[in-house]
Amino acid sequence: MNDIAADIRDWTFETALPWWSANGLDREHGGYVEQFTLDGQPANVAFKRTRVTCRQIYVFSHAALLGMDQGEELARHGFDYLTRKMWVGPDQGFARTTTREGALLDTTADLYDDAFALFALGWYLRASGDRQALDWAHRTLDAIEAKLRYPSGEGFWHEAPPKGWRQQNPHMHLIEASLALYEASKDERFAALARQIADLFQTKFFDLRSNTLAEFFNDDWSRAPGDAGRTIEPGHQFEWAWILMNCKRLLGLDLSNEIRGLVKFGEAHGVDHATGVTFN
Repeated sequence: MNDIAADIRDWTFETALPWWSANGLDREHGGYVEQFTLDGQPANVAFKRTRVTCRQIYVFSHAALLGMDQGEELARHGFDYLTRKMWVGPDQGFARTTTREGALLDTTADLYDDAFALFALGWYLRASGDRQALDWAHRTLDAIEAKLRYPSGEGFWHEAPPKGWRQQNPHMHLIEASLALYEASKDERFAALARQIADLFQTKFFDLRSNTLAEFFNDDWSRAPGDAGRTIEPGHQFEWAWILMNCKRLLGLDLSNEIRGLVKFGEAHGVDHATGVTFN
C-alpha cells in the first residue's frame, strides 16, 4: 500500500500538476483553459464554466497545502477570474458560464455552480489565508439564500427559475463546501448550513430501509415518480459516505448507520467486481 501511495504522489506532483501548471492557465484572458484536444492542445471553445474554474482553484489550493511551491499563485489566478468575471451580482450569485474572453454568458442562478464556488473559496482561504475569500463566501451564500432557498425553508432550488425535479446532488456539493469553509474559518454560519443539509439527507434524501440515495424528488421531497425516482448513482453514495465522515470529524454528527448503508449498497450493486470500477 505504501508503494501505491508513493506512486500516486509521484504521478501527481511530477507529472499531473506540472502539466496543468504549464498548460492549464489562460494567460491571455485570465482563468483556466476550459478544454483540451486529445493531443493536449487548447480546444479554444467559446465559453468558460464556473464549475471548472472552481475545481481548478480547489486543485491548486490543495496542492499548495501539500507542498506545491506554485500552488497558491496558481489558485489565486483562478480566484481573481472567478471574482472579477463570473460574479453576476448580489441578487444572483455566480454565472454558469462566461465567454472565453470573460464576458458574462449564461447568468442562470445555479446551486451546483454556486456550491462549487463556495468549495473553491473554502480551500483557497485555507491555502492562502486571504480573508477576501471568506468575504466572498458570505456574499455567495447570501445570494443562494436570497435566490434559491425553497419557500418552506427545506433546502434549495437547483436553479432559478426552477425547472424539473428537485435534486439532491447540488445539496451534496453544498454541504461539502460548507464543511470546507467551516474547517478553514471556524465560522458557525457554515456549520449551521452543513447541519441543515445533513438533516435533509437523513430525513429526505436517504432511505435507511433500502440503503438507497435518491436523485430526483417532488417539491415536498418525496421521491419522483417512475424511473426518475428510482435512479441510484453509486458514486454519489460513496461521496456522501465520505462527506458524512467529515460531518462527524468536524461537527460531531454521528451518522454511522447511514454511512454503512451507503457503502454497503454501493459496493453490492454499484461496483463491477471483475474490475473494481464503480458504475455510473
